[in-house]
Amino acid sequence: MNTQVLDARHDPMGAAIADFYKNGIAGRLRVLSSMFDEDEIPVAHLFREEDEMGELELKALGLSKGRILDVGAGAGCHALALQDKGMSVTAIDVSPLSVEVMAKSGVDDARLVNLYDDALCEKFDTILMLMNGSGIIGKIANMPQFFARIDSLLAEGGQVLMDSSDLIYLFEDEEGGVDIDLAGDYYGEVDFAMQYKNIKGEPFDWLYIDFETLAFHAAENGFVAELVAEGEHYDYLARITRK
Repeated sequence: MNTQVLDARHDPMGAAIADFYKNGIAGRLRVLSSMFDEDEIPVAHLFREEDEMGELELKALGLSKGRILDVGAGAGCHALALQDKGMSVTAIDVSPLSVEVMAKSGVDDARLVNLYDDALCEKFDTILMLMNGSGIIGKIANMPQFFARIDSLLAEGGQVLMDSSDLIYLFEDEEGGVDIDLAGDYYGEVDFAMQYKNIKGEPFDWLYIDFETLAFHAAENGFVAELVAEGEHYDYLARITRK
């Protein structure tokens, strides 16, 4: 698995986060894909307060316990919300500019490190993976490496709290049937790239996974996945623990 972090010169999300932190406003953070029409991320949303968070996020924060690892922490909104409750949080991201903003915003332990980097070697009671946190797995084929890494980081009795979405709705026809090539790649494997102003990021793989598939791969790798809550549009929160 890739253990690298981003170069600040090619860090579009981090540049957008830094602009918003400094100026209270940011330009368009464009999201590009070979599979979908162009989209954008509202940068202000990355700085939301706890009372602006959705039901699944709040459920995950409420279930968080002990020493917490916030993976892909972005601008640090979840880490800050947990710190406000007196909890110990290590927030990690591969975006150098985002990590700088987290530190300036008051995140006590903000680190520029990849989840798969062995430099991250402590044990955590909760590993928090929100905002379609399954995405960093990249592809279904990476599941064994992901669960092996999680196993190395979880303390005894620890948990992973992860949200994701089932993209099956994109393949439904008017009669309610589903048009998927079962011999092809898993339908939740997506490629993305981001651009902010003239800063272009490298393409990356992102995984949206339905709960049944997540539960199957968890079981195959010595874990149990529990469906904690479901959102309003094919999204859900899962709790993953060792068998």
